[in-house]
Amino acid sequence: MGLGAAGRGGLSPEEVKPRPGGMKPRSFMGCRIKAFRRRELPVRTERCAMEPPGTAGAPGAAGRPWDEAKAFYDNLTPKKKPKSPKPENAITIAVSSRALFRMEEEQKIYNEQGVEAYVKYQLDHENEPFLPGAAFPFVKALEAVNTQLRELYPDSEELFDIVLMTNNHAQVGVRLINSINHYDLFIERFCMTGGNSPIGYLKAYHTNLYLSSDAEKVSGAIEEGIAAATIFSPSKDLQVSEKQLRVAFDGDAVLFSDESEQIVKAHGLDMFFEHEKAHENNPLAQGPLKGFLEALGKLQKKFYSKGLRMECPIRTYLVTARSAASSGARALKTLRSWGLETDEALFLAGAPKGPLLKKIRPHIFFDDQMFHVEGAKEMGTVAAHVPYGVAQKHKQQLQEKPPQNSK
Repeated sequence: MGLGAAGRGGLSPEEVKPRPGGMKPRSFMGCRIKAFRRRELPVRTERCAMEPPGTAGAPGAAGRPWDEAKAFYDNLTPKKKPKSPKPENAITIAVSSRALFRMEEEQKIYNEQGVEAYVKYQLDHENEPFLPGAAFPFVKALEAVNTQLRELYPDSEELFDIVLMTNNHAQVGVRLINSINHYDLFIERFCMTGGNSPIGYLKAYHTNLYLSSDAEKVSGAIEEGIAAATIFSPSKDLQVSEKQLRVAFDGDAVLFSDESEQIVKAHGLDMFFEHEKAHENNPLAQGPLKGFLEALGKLQKKFYSKGLRMECPIRTYLVTARSAASSGARALKTLRSWGLETDEALFLAGAPKGPLLKKIRPHIFFDDQMFHVEGAKEMGTVAAHVPYGVAQKHKQQLQEKPPQNSK
């Protein structure tokens, strides 16, 4: 039986008649498809430059794992920054620009030449990143904890959220943004007040802790009931952990109230020991940083619930001048009554704290007395002064007291 025109790939007159609605004949479309399928495509012999290792055509492709190819394509995908948590769900750490970065030269220009020269200098150098400051390792450690929390709890917003809180002019913000991007920091929220004090904004930002190099601003935050400390750069560099956040706290006038220190200042150590023994089962009132320790404990429990207590990336320390036997029990029972704990409790009985802190290597150490802060700095620890309690009033009285030989 001979083939008609349609059988030879051609079309009969009936097949090319237009169908209703102007649609092409079904057999016409079928012939075109068949003709396309019969064509032979050229064989590609060279390997595409974007072809990942381990794919077909490469030597030994059959034995290579698929995750190698997946890793190749993952590297081609732009890395998206994680979403910022809502302020009401996060633990917000407000950091001043001079705490996060070293700005001594810029501050000198501001003090000696004024604000206009300062802003001009910043604009002229806005593509030069600032050097890391005292709070920089602490912020990096916070972000390392966030990374692990996001892996364990992808949908949770219980994370650290860092806010750059500065009275800088908004134009200086470009250099700050460039510096943050240079060091790959995740800081999305800024507060630049153009010369005004940022203290009034701290509560609006739901601040849990405020760190600044300006003692006056820190005192203002403490008076507003916000945990705050003046941070100092150490006298020498000391390597700290990149995987575990370590925070050390003094007890009295930091985690606890200054009740016991008032006894010491007014009546001496012997009366203090008697007072602590008599009130051993009476919890101390809370101090300015009790809430921050509580926030750290809340995040620690998220790791504990996953069976990761020993691998927890947050570790806390109580480093106190108290004696363990004579006054240590009240401190520990106070923490217990709050439902809190520190991973380590170190009672020094008046011994210097610097050498022990050098061993701990915390990212930050909080104390209410400057001689402990100075001792920590000398040993390489980033220390922060909490201006709270009777020790501050006692220091102010000493400063205001005239010399004995004055008239």
